[in-house]
Amino acid sequence: MSRLITQLNIGLIGGGTVGGGVYHALQRNGGLISSRLGVKLCVSQVAVRNLSKPRPVDIPQALLTTDWRAVVENPETHIVCELMGGLTTAKAVVTAALKLGKPVVTANKALLSAYGEELFELAKQRGGNLYYEASVAGGIPIIKVLREALIGNRITRLYGIVNGTCNYILTRMKLEGADFGAVLADAQQLGFAEAEPSLDVDGHDAAQKIGILASLAHGFWVPPERIHTEGIREVTPLDIQFAAQLGYTIKLIAMVKKFEAGKSSKSSRIQVSITPTLVPNSHVLANVNHVFNAILVRGDVVGDTLYYGRGAGQDATASSVLSDIADAALDLRCHTDQRVRAFVPHERDGKVMDIDDTVSRYYLRLSVIDKPGTLARIAALLGQSKIGISSVIQPEGHEGESVPLILMIHDASFSAMRKALTKIARLSVIKGAPVLFRVENFE
Repeated sequence: MSRLITQLNIGLIGGGTVGGGVYHALQRNGGLISSRLGVKLCVSQVAVRNLSKPRPVDIPQALLTTDWRAVVENPETHIVCELMGGLTTAKAVVTAALKLGKPVVTANKALLSAYGEELFELAKQRGGNLYYEASVAGGIPIIKVLREALIGNRITRLYGIVNGTCNYILTRMKLEGADFGAVLADAQQLGFAEAEPSLDVDGHDAAQKIGILASLAHGFWVPPERIHTEGIREVTPLDIQFAAQLGYTIKLIAMVKKFEAGKSSKSSRIQVSITPTLVPNSHVLANVNHVFNAILVRGDVVGDTLYYGRGAGQDATASSVLSDIADAALDLRCHTDQRVRAFVPHERDGKVMDIDDTVSRYYLRLSVIDKPGTLARIAALLGQSKIGISSVIQPEGHEGESVPLILMIHDASFSAMRKALTKIARLSVIKGAPVLFRVENFE
């Protein structure tokens, strides 16, 4: 490539919501970006699956092709943007580009969750780089924060609301007292939730995102299967009502906690989990509502920092993709070897804790037969596991065979809680499966 670079060509792989949004944003602000970078950016080709499919953004037919390999392998394509989603073809695209030593920009969290470690190593070997700001939290520049801005900090805590669909559902359930199913149906109609919503509401989307952040923050790749994942299907208006009485709001919280190695171990341990969590109403995350995302990062030098914004959508995602394109362009223009490496494995002995070993306070809802001695029997089983009760709510006025019983539990290991609940569920006075949520005070 010439020493004096005046134009860089971008090959977009994918012309749907994200790809179309990036194309539109470049048409809108390309001149501004070019003036800031000192090099012109041009979309030279757009690979799509179907040339005749209607698109959210009008892309000239002359730019379209169904042959992604022709785009990636074209010597005049300087930056490859994989914006098609999915795993199989997306992996082939990214792999082919990296093998050619080309910089790759992706918004594909599922791809990175499944194959990130392999792809980062390939980028390192072939002299390319992989940029992935848009893979987590849409328009919030959290990757750049962890990789660059907080490079001088040990990250001790990271808490995130990283799935807008779940946050929208929980917000409306709180504000309106509506059922999960009804709000989910509205979210699907409005386009906030997919027709098949399990990726979002069962926590898997959030797990992919927090796995990327945990890996980046702690310097070793977190296997997806080690992330404890729970969704929000079990949250009811009753839970939200009782949480409010206790001074809490229920949010789906992605959590990364670091615990220093003990004397018998050289490796540090981290907890990585996605769970419905009771958040104190006084905490800033309790007030992040609707489709917005927020991530709180605690560094040992800087303390707590908060990042807030739209976590999904065409424009928010496109903004992060443009940031990565700009970084890739600067690297190429300045002839640098990866100004900032995509991922640096600096803590190879780090480990993810087994969820059974984690300790938390808990909110426990039981459906019980209302008769004398019920609470005593439950308390006895908890006591046998050395689990203490901090408060009890047994509301009046509930009709039917059973009534709700709400217990707030002192700090206990998840293993102890799980074993105690197995015994409690066998009691004749218990009707229905116990519901357990974590309580977080962000200490």
